[in-house]
Order: sequence, then structure tokens, then C-alpha cells
Amino acid sequence: MIHTYKPTDVVACADSREFVFIGDSVTRTLFFQFAHIIGPNLPLAPPDDNQKHADYSLRADSGITVSFYWDPFLNSTRVNDLINTDIYASRTVRRPAMLVLGSGLWHLRYAETSGGIPSWEANMERPNKPADEVVVLPVEQVITSKLSHDRAETIRPSFVDAMNSDLFHRINPSLANYFNILGRTPPAIPVSLPVVFNDMVDIRETGDGLHFSPTIVRQQANLLLNLRCNDHLPQHFPYDTTCCRSYPWPGIMHFVVLVFTISWGPISLLSSQHAGQRFRHIPTINAEHIPRLVISGAILVIYMADRTNLWLKEHKSFNPWTFGLLNVLALILGFATVKRSDKDLGFLNRDQTDEWKGWMQIAILIYHYLGASKISGIYNPIRVLVAAYLFMTGYGHGTYYLKKADFGFLRVAQIMVRLNLFTLILAYTMDTDYISYYFAPLVSMWFLIIYATMAIAPQYNERTPFLLGKLFLSAAAVTWFMKTEWLLQSVFDVLRYVFRIEWSAREWAFRVNLDLWIVYAGILAAVAVIKTREHRITEHPHFCWRVFVAMLWYFAFELTQESKFTYNVWHPYLAVVPVLAFAVLRNASVILRSASSRAFAFTFVIQYHFWLAGDTKGILLVLPGTRWRPINFVFTTFLFIFVSHWVAKATGELTVWICSDSHKAAMPLPVTQTSSDTQSRQESIPLVAVNGAKLEGGSGSPDAQAQQPRRWLDRLAEGQHRRMRRRCRRRGNLG
Repeated sequence: MIHTYKPTDVVACADSREFVFIGDSVTRTLFFQFAHIIGPNLPLAPPDDNQKHADYSLRADSGITVSFYWDPFLNSTRVNDLINTDIYASRTVRRPAMLVLGSGLWHLRYAETSGGIPSWEANMERPNKPADEVVVLPVEQVITSKLSHDRAETIRPSFVDAMNSDLFHRINPSLANYFNILGRTPPAIPVSLPVVFNDMVDIRETGDGLHFSPTIVRQQANLLLNLRCNDHLPQHFPYDTTCCRSYPWPGIMHFVVLVFTISWGPISLLSSQHAGQRFRHIPTINAEHIPRLVISGAILVIYMADRTNLWLKEHKSFNPWTFGLLNVLALILGFATVKRSDKDLGFLNRDQTDEWKGWMQIAILIYHYLGASKISGIYNPIRVLVAAYLFMTGYGHGTYYLKKADFGFLRVAQIMVRLNLFTLILAYTMDTDYISYYFAPLVSMWFLIIYATMAIAPQYNERTPFLLGKLFLSAAAVTWFMKTEWLLQSVFDVLRYVFRIEWSAREWAFRVNLDLWIVYAGILAAVAVIKTREHRITEHPHFCWRVFVAMLWYFAFELTQESKFTYNVWHPYLAVVPVLAFAVLRNASVILRSASSRAFAFTFVIQYHFWLAGDTKGILLVLPGTRWRPINFVFTTFLFIFVSHWVAKATGELTVWICSDSHKAAMPLPVTQTSSDTQSRQESIPLVAVNGAKLEGGSGSPDAQAQQPRRWLDRLAEGQHRRMRRRCRRRGNLG
């Protein structure tokens, strides 16, 4: 992953020193593009053909000087003096920031006068390093079919390949130290050879077969700046520039947390063995050790993947055909694993919401992997998927509190730990910001808002006017807080000054305001479902057709928006339309409600550093080389799903361990039942705890499903009966 340099980025690494280019016409073209990056007002070419073989010295507004010396054979006095001068010992000559040497083609073109390849080989033997960074350019691969007749006769691809092979082995005589996972290994001769330059040439980007378009040459110039200046970029999260760069060593506290987390599992395993047998026999791994070993192993793998050079990272590359193919394959897999239940599971049952969340996350992962955020027609529906997840958060927790009225601390702790445990571990071990993981803090914030709203005077939640008024006041308060910039900024300022937590109030406000009211829509949907369950409104054909038309209208609207920024203005108001429409259509009949896909019922929690890489800015490249990308995708996807599965399982078990309650061994999943003359239906509440193990998605336990469920009216009648009995007891005591 490379950094696109701007003039201000180069100032720190140049330190007002000179960049020197020496060589032929290919080097000269690279020089002008390099200079133009540093100073946009500098020329892009010689003023005329008569000055092509002249020397140039250009000075940017920042004070940085870029010089070019015409010497296609690298045998002039200037080159010899520059390379042979001991600049370390000299007090009069200032060391250049970078020296770029390019030659070879003229040795082939004029072999009779220059001495040919032997003369070129002799010029490559330079023992000193006269600059901070010395770059020897590879002999450029030419497009033979576009060369002139004279050039094609002398500049042959076989000669170019032989010269580059000789140059590579001369600079890198041994690959024994090639795989240095902590940084770049200095070659035998202290110079760099950017062999990738020849991989960047394109037959469509040249007119004479020798000189390539400014687009390619500018990328090559930018690579030189990455080589020289990347280590001078800020050494902190996000690490979205991995080319030609060493990762920083962790600080003291970061190192302590990292070592503790990685060693937690192995130490807990060893400590459970008898003292005299810890290192004599292979330790016995019990069920209680597995979650800790999984967390330790996962953090080790994730850290090695995204904080070392063990594996490469590359930029995302969007391809519409790949995007469509992956989504179609995911859809086929989902339909192939559909299972049917023997009974009507009810509106938005647990299996269905797990499926919904699963395929949404798959779509979002494909979207992020291919970098499709720049495509408005894809970005807008993805925003709706995020809104749908928050809708289900409001619906699930709202249904739970309306049905169970359980506002105990245990459930709050379970949900918060389940949502944030591994996120916090990642934040501290990867030295990132908690808020950068976005979804965990967002869902956590909304859960606390739902809890606080429903916990105020909960005994009156059964009264619809009171509940609606409370939801309206909560929505108004949250809206006022999030729309008042100084108020939110004040909270973040306190975090910065008191706790040294550097969070962006503007970024957080943008994230929250995009889906400001969809959670309340989910709670209102829960109230509506409970109140109107007996009427089965969603099964009426006319109602379903109207909902379908509404969904079609939404997609027509979002596709006609000028850009995603224009759409973002409308999203908070319109996202509820496709979300509710899908929920209604998905539950339009008993067959649809009782069917769900097992393949989609997964939760991926480590995509920020594994599968994706560079803190989500790039993708992980286990198998280097563009031709291996499909195989790399399959391999890393398998690893990603495998690690994610075990991490999700371990996090659930650790949540139970952390939040264990000696007085309550389990938190059964609440269910409701509505009866009719013809059938009994059972429904599980989505997004609630199951014995503490699954708090944001998961399947209900058998015990939970076996509970005798109750209707809303039954609960209301039971509550009235309890109050009557309490009043009677009070009267008896008074008498």
C-alpha cells in the first residue's frame, strides 16, 4: 500500500536537501514528474527538443531542490566525484536526500562506442552510498513492436532481461535475510532496486516503445517518494501506508498489554497443570482453556498480519463483475442452505434476524474488500443495511423490555461485554482507537439509550400513550444532543484533556446522525407487532403490494441521486422505508417466516485487521503477485471465517465467565405465543441474551424454546391480578 504524496508531505523527510537524478532520457522523464509532485508549479518537460540533453536544477516553493544531470553512461567526472566522495567525513558537502541513477539503454543502443554491457556492468560496481537513499533504476523493458527500426535492432528484450538479472543478483547476492518481518533488510550493496517499475509498463501507454505516459511515470515517481519518505510519516494508527516502511516498535504499555494478551492462554493452561509436570508432558487442554487460547492465538495472528511485514498488503481494487459475482455466489449459498421449521416462528424471529444480519454483513464485507464506497449506487444500499442492523437492535431490545420488563444489571453487563470485549482487546493490542471500530461503539451507545428510555417508569410501559411520549422525548433529547456541535465537542474535549482519548466529535456525529431515528423506528415496530399481532396485517395482499411499491420507489429515488453525499442528506429520513418494507415482505406468509438460511447466521468480528488489512484501508496479501489474487482471496477468506468462528465462540464463553451470576445460572430466551383456533405459533425475540452466550445474534437454547410463552394481553391481565392481590394483602394487614 503506497501513500500518494503531496508537496507538504515531502518537506519533513527532505529537510531542505537536494534530490539528485543522473541518467538517460528515461531518468529525465522520471525527474520531471518527481519535481512536479514536490512543486506543482514546476515544469513537466524540457522547454524544447534542443535542451533535452541539458542539466536542470529546479527549486520548489517549499525550498526543496531537485536536480538532473544528463549522463546516460554514468561515466562523467561529476558522477565519479559524487559517488567516490566520502560525504560522511566531508564537512563542506551536504548529503543529498536521494540519488537516483538510471542507465543501460544507451549502452545497448550505442554499444560500439560505449563498451556495451561490460562497460555498464563496470559502472554498477560503486562501493559508497553518497546519499540517504541511493536508487539504481532497472533497465526499462521496451515495447519492441513500437520501437523504431534502429532501436529495435540494438535494444533487445533478452539483453534487457540479462542486465536486470545481473543487477538484481549484484544488489541482492543472497536471500537468506529476505524475510525480515520487522522491516527492510539492507542489501549487500546499500542501494535500492525498484524492479516493480518494469511491471508497471503498459503497451497502451507508450507511443515510441521507450517513453511511457505521464500517468505511469508519475506513479513511479510517487513510489520513489514512498521509498525515501514513508519512514518519516506519522508512526501511529491508521497504518494505511505499508510500502517501503518499517512498523514502529510498540511502546512500553502497548508492549505489556500485547504480551499479556498473547501469553494469557498459554499461561493459564500451564498454571492449571501440576507444578512438577508442567514441562514434562504435553498439557491437557480442557474446555475452560479453549476460549483463552483462542483469544491469545487470534491476537497473535492478527498482530502478525496487520502490524508486521510477515504478509503484504495491497490497495483495494473495485471490479463490478467481481462484486456482482461474489454477491451472486453468496446468494446461491444462502438459498442452498435454507431450512424450514414445522411451525410458524412469528414475525422477525431469531433465526430470521440471524439470517438477516448474516447476509447483510457478507454484503458489507464484499463492499469493503473491493473498495466499492466510491460507487453511489452501491454505497446507498449498504447504508440501508447498516440502518437495518440498528433497526433490529431497536426491535429486539424493545421487544425484550416490553415483554420481560427485566432491567437488571446482569443483562446490561452481558450485552455490553459481549459487544465490546474483543473490540477493546483489539483496540489495546493493535494500538488503535475504540471508536474507530465504529459498529461496536455505535450499537453499544444505542443499547444504553434504549435501556435508559425503557427503564424510566417501566411500570407504565404497558400504557401505549405513555410509552410513545417517552420514546418521543428520548428521540428529541438524542437529536438535540447530536445536532448541537459544541455539546458533543465538549464531551470529547473532556475525554481528551482528562483521559488523553483522541476521538473526533465530527466523525462520530456524522456516523450517528446518518441513522439517528432508525432505532426508534425499530422500537415502534416492536410495539406495533405486539399490539396488532392478532390482526396479521402483514399478510394482507393489498398491504404487501403497497409495501413492495414503496421499496421500488426508494431504489428509484436513491439511484437518481447525484452522488452519495447528496443521498446522505436524505438517508436519515428515508432509510426506514426499505427496512420496514423488507421486514414486512420477509414475513408476508407462514412459509417465509418459517424458513431461514443457515449459511448466513454468522458474525464476523475481526475484518478490520484480518482479511482486510492496513486498518481496513487495504486487503491482506498472503500470496504476493497480481496473478494469484483469486487464490489469495479464497485462502484468506477461509482463514478469516475459521478465525472469526472461533473468536465469536470464545467471546461468548468468556462473556458467560465474566458475567456469571451465582443466583441465576442462565438467562433463558423469552418467547411469546399467540393462539388461534387452528394453530399455535411460537416466536423468539431477536437480539437478546441466551444464557449469556449470545447477546447480539444467535440461536435460542432448547430450554428457552421449551418455555410456555404468553400473549401481551395475558401479561397485562397477570399484572392486574398481582396488583389486586397486593392491595388485598395490604387491606388485611391494616384490618
